[in-house]
Amino acid sequence: MTRASQLFLPYQKKWLADKSRLKIVEKSRRIGMTWTQAYEDVRDACPKKGGMDVWFSSADESAAREYIRYCDQWRQVLGVAGELMGEVLIDSERDVKAFSLNLANGKRINALTSNPKAFRSKGGKLVLDEFAYHEDQESMWKASRPIITWGYPARILSTYNGKGNRYFRMVEESRRGNGWRLHTTTIEDAVNQGLADKIVGRELTEAERQEWLRQERETCGDEETWQQEYMCVPVDEATAWLTWEMLAACEHPQAGQPELYQKRVCFLGMDIARRRDLTVIYVVEKLGDVLWVREVVVMKNASFAAQEAELERLWRTYKILRGCLDQTGLGEQMTERAKAKFGNSRVEGVLFTNLSKQALAMGLKQRHEDRLIRTPIDKIARDSLHSVRKAITAAGNPRFDADRGDMGHADHFWALGLAVHAAGEGFVPIEFEPFGQTGIAPKLDPYANPFGFDRY
Repeated sequence: MTRASQLFLPYQKKWLADKSRLKIVEKSRRIGMTWTQAYEDVRDACPKKGGMDVWFSSADESAAREYIRYCDQWRQVLGVAGELMGEVLIDSERDVKAFSLNLANGKRINALTSNPKAFRSKGGKLVLDEFAYHEDQESMWKASRPIITWGYPARILSTYNGKGNRYFRMVEESRRGNGWRLHTTTIEDAVNQGLADKIVGRELTEAERQEWLRQERETCGDEETWQQEYMCVPVDEATAWLTWEMLAACEHPQAGQPELYQKRVCFLGMDIARRRDLTVIYVVEKLGDVLWVREVVVMKNASFAAQEAELERLWRTYKILRGCLDQTGLGEQMTERAKAKFGNSRVEGVLFTNLSKQALAMGLKQRHEDRLIRTPIDKIARDSLHSVRKAITAAGNPRFDADRGDMGHADHFWALGLAVHAAGEGFVPIEFEPFGQTGIAPKLDPYANPFGFDRY
């Protein structure tokens, strides 16, 4: 492939150089792997001796058409005689049609859609493109696997489509050494090896490549799409605790704007971090039955003194009835100092355990399901709120967690969950010393208005 090799990027060359009988790739979208696979298939089909038929399937008809065009282009580049047949009937009994390329040696490359019956009674090389997006992967694999029984090779290429499918299981099994050779190419891998240069049409600087990646990520829509479609990280939407629909239904353009504060009672939640994650503080105002996010503070690598100063500013700005702080680890001292400053009855430290996380997650979900919360329209916050997933441990207990990423560790989720917990209906204030005053805190009637302002 001397002449053609100049057209390929390193990750594509690596795929082509791997002569393993069984290969599978987890890949980013639009990095040229189907185009590369078409070259390999023409190369394997065209020899006068040892050539083979190729049976290719993708998730839809347009992808099949695109692939067969790639094959015809490579046939011409390699100087192989042949004819592009278009759509032909290849099995009259089953009414199976394919887009076919006939080669001079009598071999044929066939591109079909994902109908399992099309693969019955066939033999040759098997290529399943975007396999995770085939409608019935189990039936497709059952029908297509016998194609390679007589020693022919198989190739599976796909981006991820969650975890509950055969493609995900096949990748996981390949990691355990089941005979399939696994390749992985994320969008970052591809760009670092020249993809953006190829797209732009000139050699880019490293800074330009990173800027290209930043823009792609920013315009992607949401973090889950970026991770799954471009970074080879499978995400199962079915396990997302707060779905996109729940989150979108509760977003409001007037949420998160401190200037719209109505001077009603507020509640605060604070997820504390120092280096690895983000410190996030949510202040919510209760208007009727609805909690409105009034202000969100995000701090990264902030000193504890700076975090305490920000907490004090919020306490002075809003009429905060109660605040819940993450008391786990680094939050221990912060919680103690907050209690001393703002009053024991107004500050609750929450130790993050599986049980307490479950309570926070349940409260936050209930608010979203009932649409009794209004959150800002903010991509980073939305991705963080969506990132937490429920899993069941080996002991049968629920566990709520999220992957740690560049933008923290679901810090918005836990901060807002703490604020909702602070506003819980079961809370009855027993005593409270207004911030900024000294003396003995008065006993309060649980049903009285502790601040003397409009009812909440």
